[in-house]
Amino acid sequence: MRLALTISFFPFLNSTPSHHQLGNHGKLILKSADCKKISTTMGTTFWNLGVLIIVIVASILKPVISDPQTNLLNRGCSQYNATNFRDFHNNRNATFNDLRNQLSLQNKHFATAQQSRSPDPVYAMVQCRNYLSTADCVSCFDAAVAKAVKCKDANGGRVVYDGCFLRYESNTFYDQSTLPGNVEICSTQTGSRENEFGAQAQALLKDLQLATPRITGYFAASKREVSPGGRTVYGVAQCAETISQSGCEDCLTVAFNNIQGCLPNADGRAVDVACFLRYSETSFFPDNQTIDITPFLRGRGLSKKKVIIIGVAAAGGGLLIIIALAFILWCRLHRKPEAPQKGNIFGATELQGPVAYDFKVLKTATRDFSKECKLGGGGFGEVFKGTLNNGNIVAVKKLKATASRPKEEVESEIRVIGNVHHRNLIRLLGCSTKGAELLLVYEYMANGSLDKFLYGDKRGYLNWKQRFDIVFGTARCLAYLHEQYHFSLIHRDVKSSNILLDNYFQPKISDFGMAALMPEDRSHLSSFSGNLGYIAPEYAIHGQLSEKVDVYSFGVVVLETISGRSSNYKTVEPGRDNLLEQAWKQYESDMHLAFVDETLDPNDCKTDDVKKLLEIALLCTQSQPSRRPTMSEVVVMLSSDRSWAQQRPLRTTVI
Repeated sequence: MRLALTISFFPFLNSTPSHHQLGNHGKLILKSADCKKISTTMGTTFWNLGVLIIVIVASILKPVISDPQTNLLNRGCSQYNATNFRDFHNNRNATFNDLRNQLSLQNKHFATAQQSRSPDPVYAMVQCRNYLSTADCVSCFDAAVAKAVKCKDANGGRVVYDGCFLRYESNTFYDQSTLPGNVEICSTQTGSRENEFGAQAQALLKDLQLATPRITGYFAASKREVSPGGRTVYGVAQCAETISQSGCEDCLTVAFNNIQGCLPNADGRAVDVACFLRYSETSFFPDNQTIDITPFLRGRGLSKKKVIIIGVAAAGGGLLIIIALAFILWCRLHRKPEAPQKGNIFGATELQGPVAYDFKVLKTATRDFSKECKLGGGGFGEVFKGTLNNGNIVAVKKLKATASRPKEEVESEIRVIGNVHHRNLIRLLGCSTKGAELLLVYEYMANGSLDKFLYGDKRGYLNWKQRFDIVFGTARCLAYLHEQYHFSLIHRDVKSSNILLDNYFQPKISDFGMAALMPEDRSHLSSFSGNLGYIAPEYAIHGQLSEKVDVYSFGVVVLETISGRSSNYKTVEPGRDNLLEQAWKQYESDMHLAFVDETLDPNDCKTDDVKKLLEIALLCTQSQPSRRPTMSEVVVMLSSDRSWAQQRPLRTTVI
């Protein structure tokens, strides 16, 4: 006897199985006449077993309503492009892939990822509403990625849906809680029982604002009846998990004040960089996702210290004191925060302008600007190393303000400087303009300035390739300032001490825009005291300012980079030529390698490479500005393996 039994379940999912169907679809085939002796009971057993399995499978595979909530609330791209598109795109795609794996494989609703170990880093964050299923969360993320990649070469982007939020930048942003441009998004339909609905919605949102920062994971979903047996208002609040509790409180305070503009409309949302607040008269999350937020509302925001003070005052029986304290507390709890700046936070990522730092915070970070924290100083001010409360290390430049420059004018200049971004330009993080002192906060470069590696205490550390990369990165940044920004920007103080090196010895130009911040009654030339070797002759003699002034200074930096010698006239030994004159003599005598830093490995320096770099430097330092190349032309020369100069440098007298 041979019995072949094959069962196909899926045809039964949408129909009631019959004995005939089992014969056709289940393929129950009896191959021997002996099978006729199988008892009716056994056949019934098989039938019942098959039906049972079918029912179980059907219950498991029954259709599930999917709703990733991809109603687009806002989307925006950075106004500035990445410098190396290919590397940036690869890093961005890698972070997106990492985020998706965390959502789908680890069942997360919040994830961060970064590709930071390269000159083109990418930091990314995704957050789904906690009530979404894993599948819906991934679907919402996929939709956000499809929108985000349309930013193409921009160095940042954000997408916000009802169900999720995606953001990526070329600098870390995980601790940001709120930024100018936070916005509310309101429906146009008025809620039923307008007055009651508005009051209950406001009360629910207020409770969510207070409770959510105290809940692990910074998420809360709740609902409230508008009237007994009547309609219901639903609400959620959520903060990014990488910010602090106080940061969540700050963000939701701004969001709560914004969303007031939507009431009593049927639904509304408030969006900021690190939080989301929503209400609606229509349910948008399952009932089993609500939590009891009552335990997190006890005290209504009063700290333990305040409660103790009130208790002591009450125990003393001082009625007037109690009344006074109660009045003070009431004022503090109901004090309206300053109106947030409105706008579109998604119009330009990373480009919201410098953050306003509290003077006391920076004073503490630098240990009261102690000598131990001092990194250096110059014509524009002293620089100190500072450690902020969150552990981030920054560089704080301390400048003196004068009455000749109004505070508003200085702050305007700072905003302009802070909105200029390039990977080879030091980033201005923020400032403090309180009082008589002006403090600028920059990203910290652990390796310090280039001059230390050329002719300072770290001399001999850089090899030829590292030096060439530093020259190339500096050229790209200047080309960006001169020709690729919205309008031409001139640095005016390009020199080796103003080129800082990151952990990978990639260059970042510092002190950009400092001339604009100096008092009008102070000559910019005074900042070059002892460094006149960098100044173009037309600027030093006639005050003529153009992009070619930066080109000249860049050429001098290149000469220093090749030779390992300073252009500072004060360092020139008596009877010895200055750096530029030495370069000309070695070039004209075809002794290019004789100009190379003696600490370099001779095997690393090819004659053609040295000649190419030396010739470019001499072209940049031509006496006549018209004979100097533009910085974009310099970038092309440095990138090309072919003839690197259409014209040869020509030594002429000073104009």
